[in-house]
Amino acid sequence: AVVSTQSGHYGRENTAAMLTTFNEIDMTNIMALRSKFKDDFLKKHGVKLGFMSAFLKASATGLKEMPEVNAFIDGKEIIYRDYVDISVAVATPKGLVVPVLRNVESMSFADIEIGLNDLGKKAREGNLAIEDMDGGTFTVSNGGVFGSMFGTPIINLPQSAILGMHAIQQRPVALNGNVVIRPMMYVALTYDHRLIDGREAVTFLKRVKSAVDSPGALSLDMLQ
Repeated sequence: AVVSTQSGHYGRENTAAMLTTFNEIDMTNIMALRSKFKDDFLKKHGVKLGFMSAFLKASATGLKEMPEVNAFIDGKEIIYRDYVDISVAVATPKGLVVPVLRNVESMSFADIEIGLNDLGKKAREGNLAIEDMDGGTFTVSNGGVFGSMFGTPIINLPQSAILGMHAIQQRPVALNGNVVIRPMMYVALTYDHRLIDGREAVTFLKRVKSAVDSPGALSLDMLQ
């Protein structure tokens, strides 16, 4: 559904003014949550509990709060959407495909992991249909599974933004005046500056960071 439109002159639909902003996430809490519940989660839901569910849920929360990041340019109009369909990059033996997980804003962690598992299986078996890859409103790409430490993802047009995840590495960080070793991940948001201002992009990425930092609150829909 379209919430609203806004007229203007934005240039061609197949181009974008791409900018990238960065942040880093302390993965301690989400790793502890996964370690604590992974066996029970697998037993109950039949799929493994990974980190993607937290990042997709965090992204959906941020996209609902920052609708510009979930919008797209259609000619001279900005189209705002009241749903979140996230394209997820999946590596297959024949190359990268980007199937879409739909209505993520209404999904639980379990719903997301089950949906990702189903899409991943279809992708690896070569059974994805066109409709499985059509119509995403935002993309999440996890280069960390290949060991990428840092990168600038490219927008999946006509979408307006993409979140890039990277490898988790033990790094020294300052915490309450002390230097401690924590599992850290760099994250990147590439966005179309014709539509999304720096304030909105940075605010969205900080929202993702804070949500993944507090996965218990995220899973219970209790984020402040």
